[in-house]
Amino acid sequence: MYAIQIQSDADRTLLWQPVPEPICGSGDVIVDVCAAALNRADLFQRVGEYPPPPGASDILGLEIAGEISDMGADVIGHYIGEHVCALLPGGGYSERAVVPMEMLMPVPEGWSFEQAAAMPECFLTCFVNLYMEAGLQPGETVLAHGGASGVGTAAIQLASASGNPIFVTSGSSQKVARCMELGAVLAINYRDHDFAEAVLAHTAGTGVDVILDIVGGDYLQRNLQLLKPKGRLVLISTLGGMRAEIDLRVLMSKRARIIGSILRGRALSEKIQIKQMFMERFWALFVEGQLCPVIDSVFPVEQVGAAQQRMAENRNIGKIVLKIR
Repeated sequence: MYAIQIQSDADRTLLWQPVPEPICGSGDVIVDVCAAALNRADLFQRVGEYPPPPGASDILGLEIAGEISDMGADVIGHYIGEHVCALLPGGGYSERAVVPMEMLMPVPEGWSFEQAAAMPECFLTCFVNLYMEAGLQPGETVLAHGGASGVGTAAIQLASASGNPIFVTSGSSQKVARCMELGAVLAINYRDHDFAEAVLAHTAGTGVDVILDIVGGDYLQRNLQLLKPKGRLVLISTLGGMRAEIDLRVLMSKRARIIGSILRGRALSEKIQIKQMFMERFWALFVEGQLCPVIDSVFPVEQVGAAQQRMAENRNIGKIVLKIR
């Protein structure tokens, strides 16, 4: 089969090249990949800053959609030709990928493979961090940084569906407008306004209950400033820097919590539980058409370099998808 391979040149060029076929275990299926979605983790892995977990494929790609073409002896409840999507620890930018049967999700009726590939990572990331890690309760307020990203657009939709007012930050007027269309109560262009001042003004100084942060760095102190008593800050990326200084008295006086979280490196058993709980709570809304990933653009897999460049330059609103077949 063919897959995207990272070259050893200075640019870490990505090329569509022959690679060995994946091995199907007894509880696994082989999916003929029709579409794969990009994630920021792919960019980090490409330059050697985010290696795959032990035992995972070193091929880029954390989410796919396609058709089951082979099944292990112990697989039940699935069939050859079934349209599925899945979260992966790696291996998505390829013609075929191996997936444990417990991680499969059906493609909702009427969805394209591109839509289905754009759903697993961003919605599962939001679900585990907002509802499991932060324990978001009915009526509590949320601030999500990077509101126009795949994760941000998913957070807006999930929070709106669960009745949680959500504020977001974004870097352009176009992105701000799209976030508002999706259901954000407040969208702040962080290039023009201090997000902390804007949120405090909008909430009459009370702040928010939960913050989902992809920035880190110097956002930390302002995030803590915005938390209500017993508020929770969930850190899922460090695009703005890995180090920060805070006043610990603020954390103590508010009885606030800072939660560090990743999804890719978790044990398979934990990912299965996350997927199952997510589907129990929200899957009906996908089937009914109330929830759907936001697609920014679709690139042929051979143009993966251009697709990643678009993400690196933060030009996307929603998910960037690769069309494999």
